[in-house]
Parts: sequence; structure tokens; C-alpha cells
Amino acid sequence: MKTTRQLYGQFLLNSQINHTGTYMADHIEKLDHNSIYRYLKNEKLSPKILWEHVQDEIILSKNGKIIFDDTVLPKKHSFKIDGVKLQYAGCEHGLVKGICIVNCLYYDPEEDRYWIIDYRIYDPDKDGKSKLDHMKDMLNILEHRNITYNTVLMDTWYATSDMMMLIHKKDKKFYCPIKHNRKVDDKMEFNQGKFQHKSAAELEWTEEELKNGKTVNLKGLNLTLKLFQIILSNGKTELIVTNDLDQDNTDDAQEEVAIRWKIEQFHREEKQLTGIGKCECQLGRSQRNHICIAMLVWIHLQSIAHSLKTTIYQVKHGLLDSYMIQQMRNPDIVFHTI
Repeated sequence: MKTTRQLYGQFLLNSQINHTGTYMADHIEKLDHNSIYRYLKNEKLSPKILWEHVQDEIILSKNGKIIFDDTVLPKKHSFKIDGVKLQYAGCEHGLVKGICIVNCLYYDPEEDRYWIIDYRIYDPDKDGKSKLDHMKDMLNILEHRNITYNTVLMDTWYATSDMMMLIHKKDKKFYCPIKHNRKVDDKMEFNQGKFQHKSAAELEWTEEELKNGKTVNLKGLNLTLKLFQIILSNGKTELIVTNDLDQDNTDDAQEEVAIRWKIEQFHREEKQLTGIGKCECQLGRSQRNHICIAMLVWIHLQSIAHSLKTTIYQVKHGLLDSYMIQQMRNPDIVFHTI
């Protein structure tokens, strides 16, 4: 038997714990593990395939949100895997060895649904690109794919002046947190073209500004922006900046930013349900092919979950239902009463 994308994807879909090629070969009749190795080594799957699969599933909206963020697939026990490097992982709250993926998620607020539409493997040693370069590439390709949206949501890491200006020039809105040491000016003298930038942590807030935000300028960015201070559940504050000058309510701005956590939900689902980080192959091409097929599996799971009006977790774990029923009807163990 020959390994194909269909067969490998079916394995990732069905397997609950072990997602290695050896385990796959052990559970498919007449399939040699060398066939799996050769397939992952020689196949050339690209992120473009993701869009080809999801474009018929996605529901586009004029109010659509584009969400960018990265995630790290931990590879704690190996530096021999291509693309593995020491980098910060939010899920680990520190530096870990792993492969970093920059993801682009589409969110439809009317349907309250999201889809992964693009991704890039962060591997500067191979292509010389930063995470910001990957984000720009994915942002620019949205127009060619006729993807409608009005807002871009991103994390602090991507909230650079260049990125904000790029989004603004596309006539789109952005919402993103900024660090408290970011230089801002809230008493702008536009007529003389003078600014007096200071650390955002030094800003003074009136009661009205806490409710409605304040107009500011960020150092290095020739734009008038709105800044909001949000009180988090742990008592700390977060600063949110946007080019949506019509936004005049801190609570509404906070709700807008909260949508960004949809991508964290996606990261959790793909790691727990597709085995995306469980490939043990050392070749970079094998890792990339595995990651691509794992994302296709997530798209399939999400589509089934929506059609059945259930969760993606119930779909995945429900694959064991027939086995459980069969085992309970014909138990392998018998307890003798005394």
C-alpha cells in the first residue's frame, strides 16, 4: 500500500494519542513505515493548499476580522529536527525548543465562526524572513484572494509602526495592544508639527478618557490614533490602540480586542486534536508536510462539528464511541463474585 495525503490525513483524524509514522504503519495492513517516510520526505505541500480546501467552506463578511498570531510546537527533546530553535512560547511562559508557525485566522462575527486561511513556518535560517515579513506576505495576499474584511487584530509583537501604516493604507481598521513603554503624545500640536512623546505609562487619564479613550500619536507613526486603557481581571492594565477614530467607548474597544483570543482557541484545538506537533521526523520538508495535513484535518473537524451542531472535541472523541459500545456489549474481562 502507498501512503497518500488522504491516507495520512485519515490517520491524523482517527488517532487519539500517537501520531507517529511507526504507529500508523502498525495499524494499517500492508503499509510499510518506509512508505510513510518517503511520502513526507518527497511531497511538497504549501500553505496555498490550505486556502484551496477552505475557500468553499468559509463564510465571508464585510465585517470580517483577520487575526494574526504565532504559536510554537514544542520539540523539547531534539535540536536535530530542521527548523527547531530556542524561542518564546506563551503556552510554556518561557523559552522552549520548537517550531514556530505564524497563523492567519478569519473570523465572521455574524456567524461567530473562524477558519484558518493561511500560515507560514518561521525559519529565518532557511528564508531570512522575520515573523513580520510573514505577516505582511499573508496580509498582501488577502486582496488577490478577494477576502473581504474590515479589521485586523494582532498581538503586541506585530504592533509595529510599519505594520499599522500598512493596514491603514489598505483602508482597514486595526486594534492591537501596545507596551507601556511605547512613546506617545496625547497633547498634540499638529498646527506647528510638534510632538512631545513620552512613555505611555506616564499618561494621565481623566474619567471621561477612561470611558471614551483619548486621541494620541505614536512616535514614528504619522497617524492620529485612539488609545484605550483596559483594566484586566488580575488588576493590571492593558493599552489598546486603533486607527478607528469613530470608536469612543472603552467597553466596545475591549470587546473588539477580545476577538483576538479566537486564534488562541484555534491553537489549542489543533495541538490537542490533530497531532500537529507530534511528528518525529528530522527533515524540515517532512515536518512542513505533516503540519499542512494536520491543518487540513482541523478544517475537516471544524466543518463536521458545525454541520452536527456540536464541538470539535466531541467530533474527535466521538470516533471512539463505536469501539466503546462494542466493548461494553462484549466485555473482555469477567469479575467473579465471591
